[in-house]
Amino acid sequence: MSSTKPYLIRAIREWAADNQLTPQILVDATAEGVDVPEKHVNAGQIVLNIADQAVQLIRMDNDALVFSARFGGVARDITVPIESVVAIYAKENGQGIFFREPQVPPEPGPDAEKTTTKPSLKLVK
Repeated sequence: MSSTKPYLIRAIREWAADNQLTPQILVDATAEGVDVPEKHVNAGQIVLNIADQAVQLIRMDNDALVFSARFGGVARDITVPIESVVAIYAKENGQGIFFREPQVPPEPGPDAEKTTTKPSLKLVK
């Protein structure tokens, strides 16, 4: 049976477009097969605007999103395997789907100093 993930990504992207919102994906840039500009990767992740106005969609199937986008005015081909997509959401209101929880460091042992680390999401404009 095929995964529901690519179908959900396409559905949220379409929903965002229908509501004049900006669909963005959060990608695990360290995953195998991901081809994105390293300069824009932060803590192993990258946020990509996948609105029709921002990208020239080449392919969006059950395996990958492949498109062309501009970074600093320079066109770049991007490949994002579906399995590397952590979330898809609307930039304006954050509504969407997280497919897995953002990575949080494990709790320190009983002798280690306690610190609180919360996951954060950085929007790239």
